[in-house]
Amino acid sequence: MRPLSDYSLGELQREFAGWGFKASHAALVLRAHYAQECLDPLGDLILPRQLSDRLRNAEPGPGSAPVARQEAGDGTCKLLIRLGDGRTVEAVMMPDFRDDRAAGCVSTQVGCAMGCDFCATTKTGYERNLTAGEIVEQFLALRREARSAGRRLQTLVFMGMGEPMLNLDAVMAAIRRIAGNEVGALGWRQVTVSTVGIVPGIDTLAESGLNVHLAVSLHAPDDATREQLLPVGRRFKVDEILAAADRYQARTARPVTIQYCLLRGVNDSAGQALQLADLVGSRRMHVNLLRYNPTGLSLRGVVYEASTDEASIAFAEVLRSRNVVAHFRRPRGRDIDAACGQLRRRAAAG
Repeated sequence: MRPLSDYSLGELQREFAGWGFKASHAALVLRAHYAQECLDPLGDLILPRQLSDRLRNAEPGPGSAPVARQEAGDGTCKLLIRLGDGRTVEAVMMPDFRDDRAAGCVSTQVGCAMGCDFCATTKTGYERNLTAGEIVEQFLALRREARSAGRRLQTLVFMGMGEPMLNLDAVMAAIRRIAGNEVGALGWRQVTVSTVGIVPGIDTLAESGLNVHLAVSLHAPDDATREQLLPVGRRFKVDEILAAADRYQARTARPVTIQYCLLRGVNDSAGQALQLADLVGSRRMHVNLLRYNPTGLSLRGVVYEASTDEASIAFAEVLRSRNVVAHFRRPRGRDIDAACGQLRRRAAAG
C-alpha cells in the first residue's frame, strides 16, 4: 500500500473496494489523515476491524518527513523535508497577523530549471518534479507545524522551490485534495499558484475550473531587464504574460497579483515604476512588492542587493500615484535562511 497522501479519493475508494470493503470508508480515512488532529488519525474512526487492522499493519513505501527545522524570531518556520528517494525540498509556515492563523508555502519541484538570476533554488539546478502526494505531505507537515504553534493553517501558496506550471498535473491534483471539501477542505480561495510567466500553464490553470488565485512573478516592466533576471523572459514577453493574466481574470474572476522583487539599481528606478504603472494601471491587478533576501553570487556572477528603504518607498508611491494597488509583502525569516533553496543548500554543504 502506498502512503495515504499518494491517494486521491477515487483511488483509495477503488483500493478499498478491491479489498472487499465499502468504498465510502475511503473519505473517512482521508479526512482524518488530512486533519492531522492527533498522532493517530485513525484512532477515533469507526471502521470494520479487518479494515482498521489492514491499514495499521500496512507497510507503505517510503514517504516524506521533515529532517531539519529553522525558526525565526518572527515565528516563521522553515522545514527541510526529505522525500522517499532521499532528495529534499523546503516548505515554510508563516504566522499571520491574526494570532490564531498561519500561511504555508510549498515546493513543486526538486530544484528548478528556470535559472532566475537572483534565486537560490536555481543554483542547485533541476532534479525532478514532485508527485501530488509529495506536495500534499508538505501541506500536512505545515498544518502540524501551525497547530503546534497554536495556529490554524489558513492559506497556502505554491511558491517554493520549482516552477508550478512545469509540474501542473501534479499541482492541480494536489490542490484538489488539499482544497476540496471531500478531503482537505482548505478552500479554493485559500490557495495561490505562483509562476514566472509560463503562458500555456496559466491558460491551462484558468480552464481547470479550480478557481484558485494566481500570482505572476514579473520583476521588471520591460523585456530587456526581465530577460537579464529571468531567462524565461526570452520565451514569454511581458505583454504576452499580462495578456494571459487578463484571460485568467476573465475566466476565474480572481484578481491577479503581480510579484515584483525590488533589486538595487536593477529594477527600482522611478522610470521603471512608471513603466509598471502603465502596464498594470488599466488592469484590475495589484502589485506585491518584495524585499530581496540576499543569496550571494548569482549564476551570472552578480551580487544583488535589496533596494534601499528610500528607493522602495519612492517606487511604491509612484505606483500609488497612478492608482495602482501596491503593497509590500511583510518580510519574513530574515534571521534564518529565508530565501527558497537556502536551507537545502546549507544542508547539502554540511
